[in-house]
This record gives sequence, C-alpha cells and structure tokens, in this order.
Amino acid sequence: MRGKKRLVNFIIGIVGFVIAIIFFFPIFWMFLTSFKTEVGAFSIPPEIFFKPVLTAYEAVFSRGDVLRYFINTIISSFGSTLIALIIGIPAAYSLAFLRPKGRNFTLVWIISTKMMPAVGVLIPIYIIYNQLGLIDNIWGLTAVYAMMNLPIVIWLLFDTFSNVPFEILEAAKIDGANTYKVITDVLLPIAKNGIWSAGLLSAILAWNEGFWSVNLTNVNAATLGVFISSFKAGEGLYWAKMSAISTLAVIPVIIIGWIVQTQIVRGLTFGALKE
Repeated sequence: MRGKKRLVNFIIGIVGFVIAIIFFFPIFWMFLTSFKTEVGAFSIPPEIFFKPVLTAYEAVFSRGDVLRYFINTIISSFGSTLIALIIGIPAAYSLAFLRPKGRNFTLVWIISTKMMPAVGVLIPIYIIYNQLGLIDNIWGLTAVYAMMNLPIVIWLLFDTFSNVPFEILEAAKIDGANTYKVITDVLLPIAKNGIWSAGLLSAILAWNEGFWSVNLTNVNAATLGVFISSFKAGEGLYWAKMSAISTLAVIPVIIIGWIVQTQIVRGLTFGALKE
C-alpha cells in the first residue's frame, strides 16, 4: 500500500513538474530572446545557442520615457487595487454577513460582468471619458482598472469573509463596537490573508492589462503595455526589443509573487481562519 502511494505521489510530482515547465517556458524563451539581435530573434530554426548581446536593452533604455511608463503602471495598478479594496471590503461584508435578499443573484450578476468582452463597452466609456476630459489621464485609467477588477475582488473577499464565524463579529458588537470598528479592528486582521490574495491578484491583473491602456491613453498616462506595443512597425514586430521590455515588466510581478506566495496560497485555499 505504501509503495503504491509513493508511486502515485511520484507520478503527481512528475506531472506537476511538466506542467510547471510548460507554463514557465514562454517566460524563459522571452528572456532568451531579449538577449538576441533582431535577426537572431527571427531566425528559423530558432537559435538556442547564441552569443548574448544587450542591443535590445540598450534600445529600450535609450528612450528617455521608460521611467514614466513604469511610474504610470505602478500608479494605475496599485491605485486601482486600493480603490477596489475600499469598495469591495464593505460590499463583501454586507453580502457575507447581512445576507440581503437576492444575495445569490447579486453575486452571479457581479461576476457575470467579467464575462462581457472589454471591446463591448469601449465606445461608451471612450465617449464618457472624452466628455469628462479623462482621455490620457492616469486617474481615469486607474478608475477603469478598479472597476475592471472589482467583481473578482468582491468574490474573493466574500469567500474569505464567509469563513469567519459570525459569532466573533457579534461579540465585538456586544462590546460596543460599531460596524466600522468591527470591520477594521476585528474582520480585517482575521481575514488578512484573503485580503492580501485579492489585492495582489487585482494588482497583477492591472499590471498586465493592455487593452484599456492602449485605447484610453496616448502619452501622459501611457503604461508599459503601450510602451511594448510601440515596438510594432509597418515592417513587423521588433521581437528582441519587445522581449527586453516585457522581461523588465514581468520581473517586479515575479519577485512580488515569490515574496508573498505563502499569503496568496493561504488566502485562496484555506480561508481566513485556516492558519
């Protein structure tokens, strides 16, 4: 029996390792391509062994606006996450503990908004933003990102809050705490792992988003997605340069993911009280 169990665990481990390689390979290939020349990046068959060069990185950093793209990406990603959490925490609290009529329908409706293609609402949002003067405005882009990720944040927080025994909150209310104190002093510390997970997922989704940034920004509020797309010309794509800036763009996300992976796993799988 033990031998069979070890064999099953070994097979599962091998399958997991293969899947990890499959998912990681595009990132690894992008990293390799960033050290090739444009000719080498287009070579067929692909070059596996080559002399690394920094030509692509030099071309990227030769443009003096690189830092601005990074700053805009940071502001829009973490600013939208903060907005989504400020709105999502009380929304998830009310759905989890106040149990309003039609709660299940509300939850389904909230997540169903994520199923709508972004291009389906591009024109009305563009018209509204144009009238409000929010085109190529970093705060306008931040608001769009916040609304884009709000359904996911509410669902993740609702699942986390549902794992918190309501008796704990009732005890705090009996001791004289109002709703604000119950949320900030009792609920948030208990559900911190779930909040971390929701916030980090929102920030990562906003960081990697390109559709809205390309269509709603031009120069002043342009993010890394716009910068990456700028290496597209009439004669084709500059794969080495695009790989270089893409590598620089994903490094912060990978580092943050490694640092807080424990909190993410706990928040997504075990709930608030599963320490």
